[in-house]
Amino acid sequence: MVSDEEVVAWRVEFYAPVASFRDPLFPGVTRGLPVPPPSTVRGLLAAATGEEAEPVPLGMAAWAEGAGIDAETYHPIAANRSNPSVRGRVRAGKGGMTIRDRPFLVDVRLVLWLPGADGERIAGALRRPRWPLRLGRSQDVAHMLPQRDGERRTVARRTLLRPTGAARVDHALAPADGHSVGAAWVHRMATAVSPDRLTTRWADYLWCDRQTGSQPVEGAYEDEEGQAVWLLTP
Repeated sequence: MVSDEEVVAWRVEFYAPVASFRDPLFPGVTRGLPVPPPSTVRGLLAAATGEEAEPVPLGMAAWAEGAGIDAETYHPIAANRSNPSVRGRVRAGKGGMTIRDRPFLVDVRLVLWLPGADGERIAGALRRPRWPLRLGRSQDVAHMLPQRDGERRTVARRTLLRPTGAARVDHALAPADGHSVGAAWVHRMATAVSPDRLTTRWADYLWCDRQTGSQPVEGAYEDEEGQAVWLLTP
């Protein structure tokens, strides 16, 4: 539910030269998502704060300047449930090492809006992250882009989010009922993963792969630049 009042948030922007987000709903197939799932983004924030998880509300917009396909070597691991000590790589000819195509994105941009006290806390942690920041796989390092706050440059910029009925949707991630832009795609993605990785919460999101301009929106805020922001909860 969107409040009728303005919300103070901190705007942070990340850049990754290369990143890939595998769609776990297609097991055995290397299908990639065009946008990082909220669970991946919350994992990045947890790396900054050093916490096991950061189940905080956040707004996000993401896009990539290009995409490609790479050939990658896979080494399946055998696990004997009746005898857990029997483990190891699957032998060749028994479904072992294989080559698969891996889709990836290039020049990935991620913009976050982190509201309230949690946003201020995380913004402070991002100035000196506890662990390396990665967007996707372990080798996909993310870099923070400086924000201009008046005359100074900073990691996170304070901004005001105002309730709105129309704003620029563009590449913002929205709930399934957030807008009716015809160019939007519906993606089912993980919104949060438990620290023990045994429980995953899923949700449907709308995302556009192109700029849309101002559009009617539902349950959204508007930032100071006219961007629609949906505060997504885990």
